[in-house]
Amino acid sequence: MLSRVANSIYWMNRYMERVENYARFVGVNFNLALDLPPDVDEQWEPLLIATADHFLFHKYYDKPTKEDVIHFMTFDKRNPNSIVSCLYEARENARTIRETISKEMWESINTFYLTIRGTSPEDFRNMDHMQSFFTDIRKNCQLFHGVVDASITRNEAWHFGRLGRHIERADKCSRFLDVKYFTLLQDTGTSGSTLDLMMWTAVLKSVSAYNMYRQTHRALTPMNIVAFLILDKLFPRSIAYSVRQAELSLYAIAGSIPERGHTNAAERALSKMRSELEFTDVEDVFKIGLHKYLDRFQTNNNEVDSAIFDLYFGLESEKSQTQSMGQTSGHIRSQWMN
Repeated sequence: MLSRVANSIYWMNRYMERVENYARFVGVNFNLALDLPPDVDEQWEPLLIATADHFLFHKYYDKPTKEDVIHFMTFDKRNPNSIVSCLYEARENARTIRETISKEMWESINTFYLTIRGTSPEDFRNMDHMQSFFTDIRKNCQLFHGVVDASITRNEAWHFGRLGRHIERADKCSRFLDVKYFTLLQDTGTSGSTLDLMMWTAVLKSVSAYNMYRQTHRALTPMNIVAFLILDKLFPRSIAYSVRQAELSLYAIAGSIPERGHTNAAERALSKMRSELEFTDVEDVFKIGLHKYLDRFQTNNNEVDSAIFDLYFGLESEKSQTQSMGQTSGHIRSQWMN
């Protein structure tokens, strides 16, 4: 497979996963707004800080109001990580490799893009409408991934797609947990309070984890929630599960399995990260500090992405363009088309 094609498949899936997760980020605060006491103000800046978009946001906006944050994360084309920007990039990557992907994949992503492009921020009149809009975005992303799994042969192309999807999902799951950290950062006295529990519950609901969590844990405690979202090996949006799926696909691309040992730098970096997760207890996470642990994971995840680029996509690096994700821990390469 040409490295250009592999790169496009990898980033098409990463961008689609990012679109879904940015819709979920907004869901964090929508869920909180429904549960917060009347004397507690909604907080929207933590979303920008957790996604490391706050520097760019303050370049164009004065204050992180609800309206401005939602517009910046959804419709603002000046933000390369906005839903509109990422969806455009996903569609462009799909367009350049139409001979490789299925007809159903192209129709799904193209229809989704045209729908979002035809939506105006002025269409929002109330919170219910906004919630419905972001729910539809998540459903369209899930539809796309379902079409991929139902219509693509399990070959190198499929594995590059799954690799990109789960590398992105692991990163964004860590940032969902960081939203909680930054929201409480200015008021450490809320730790262990009812408000604290509301925020943890909002994080669970925003990654569609609430029902699955309650099936395995009786009590809503920070330690159990962190263990579920980071270390659970069965829940499909947990960090541990995502890293394991990415590892399996990375090895499959090279025609190997993790049990036989790594054969290149990318496999070594990803297997090391998976091994650390596998032998980590939730007590270790809190001993290090949740934010510090997540920040270190994001750095390691970015290093894995860089190793994958050098191994498979760097062959055409002179022809490729480099795009910053704007993350706190480093930069991720992609194809940004002006």
